[in-house]
Amino acid sequence: MTEPTTLPISRRRKMTIYVAALVGMFMATLDMQIVATALPTIAADLGNLELFGWVGASYLLATAAVTPFYGKLSDLFGRKRVFMVAIALFVAGSLACGIAWSMEALIAARVLQGLGGGGLMTLAFGVMADLFEPRERAKYQGFSSAVFTLSGLIGPVAGGLISQAFGWEYIFLVNLPIGVAVIAVLAFAMPNFATGRQPKIDFPGGLLLAGAVTALVFWAEEALGGGYGGVMVYVLPVLIVVALIAFVLVERRASEPMVPLHLLGNSTIALALLISVIAGVASLGMLNYFALFLQTVTGLPPALAGLLFLPSSVGSLVASVGTGYLVAQTGRYKPYPIAAMALGIVVLLFFTTVTAATPVWVIGVGMFFFSASMGLQMQTLMVAVQAAAPRKDVGAATGTLTLARMIGASLGLAANGGILTAGLVRGQEGISPETLAVMPGPMKEMTPSVIATLPAAAAHEVVTVFTSAFSMVYYTGAGLFALGLVFALAMKNVKLEGHGAAAGNPGPGQPVLAE
Repeated sequence: MTEPTTLPISRRRKMTIYVAALVGMFMATLDMQIVATALPTIAADLGNLELFGWVGASYLLATAAVTPFYGKLSDLFGRKRVFMVAIALFVAGSLACGIAWSMEALIAARVLQGLGGGGLMTLAFGVMADLFEPRERAKYQGFSSAVFTLSGLIGPVAGGLISQAFGWEYIFLVNLPIGVAVIAVLAFAMPNFATGRQPKIDFPGGLLLAGAVTALVFWAEEALGGGYGGVMVYVLPVLIVVALIAFVLVERRASEPMVPLHLLGNSTIALALLISVIAGVASLGMLNYFALFLQTVTGLPPALAGLLFLPSSVGSLVASVGTGYLVAQTGRYKPYPIAAMALGIVVLLFFTTVTAATPVWVIGVGMFFFSASMGLQMQTLMVAVQAAAPRKDVGAATGTLTLARMIGASLGLAANGGILTAGLVRGQEGISPETLAVMPGPMKEMTPSVIATLPAAAAHEVVTVFTSAFSMVYYTGAGLFALGLVFALAMKNVKLEGHGAAAGNPGPGQPVLAE
């Protein structure tokens, strides 16, 4: 039996807190997407085009580096305080971005914004764990996928429209009133969750993990994608290994470790982390390449290719919300990661058969089911991890899973780009002299607009090389999904409790509400 709450939370109050947490998460995920279409305008205004890529990369690096900190700090100090600090940092970073006077200043401001954004994405799930029991939590975490879907849909469009109508500064400044409103809602509606623990921050462990993650993301972005050939490609892996070894040694001695190592000894959590990294590489890291694939291999115009991402977003939303309801009804989550991995294999093998002759509606169906595979596993794995972790370590477990996804996505973006580039370079060796004579540059620089200017025979030959290169990307992704399927099958078939496991009903040693 569990102990009663010291301060009951009404249903209306729970939903108010829940919506505020989702809005905070939305701001963080939107700012990953909204900058993309505004970057040309930003570069034209601030100059330093060579730093173009770091406007996005700096946010990603900062977000990845601080994710583990937020999970643990929320376990020690309570979700409310840490969430409000994260929002304040994000708002301050947004203001700094909006008034940036140079590209270097904007990149520094994006780092500050990322320091807050990493907390918003992690802590929202921790707040849900405090508000809802495991089975009910599955339903509400399913709705959180709508946040990712919505930010992916409107982010690029909003970035272009706002920068064109008002100026690029306002894609950042729009966060200020929203962020202040979220802080006000949480300040009045969200109770403090007194942990009953003596806060002792594991700074050495956190810094070592942050350093290892930052080095890994940087190495993936620069090395796997084929964009960097210097000595750091060989130095960074050594630094990563050394940092991880030191991290394990520190965590074994720490009284409040940043990532309690016993979590990794739990088979459910360990398998969920492995599946999340694999799925991040094979799905989140793949999605960005579909636009290029659709425009090069199938010859679709940019507008129509963009419209095909609508069924993709709907697939993710339907699968995530649907699995959330099913888990809430049955208490079983294992079938859905299994289905996700199996569906991913089938869909990626389907895409190896897509050509310019494939009907658009068929491609749309493929896009729907590809993202549905993401929706089947993302929130169910979060539910599995939070249910398997001791209550006092829910924040740390949530942060670790979020970090695993980010690492997978970063590795996927880089590795898939590297596989594609390697395939194009190999394919160019078989190109006829006649086609090489009319190509304005190497194969890896053949954009859809350039291909459209080539003679028909040359364009067909170039598209054939792209088709072969993309097939290698898809076959690799299918192989990763197959490995993920093995791990998903190995998960325990646990049935979640229907009542008495919510944060509002804490057991011994678990957080309680405090006025």
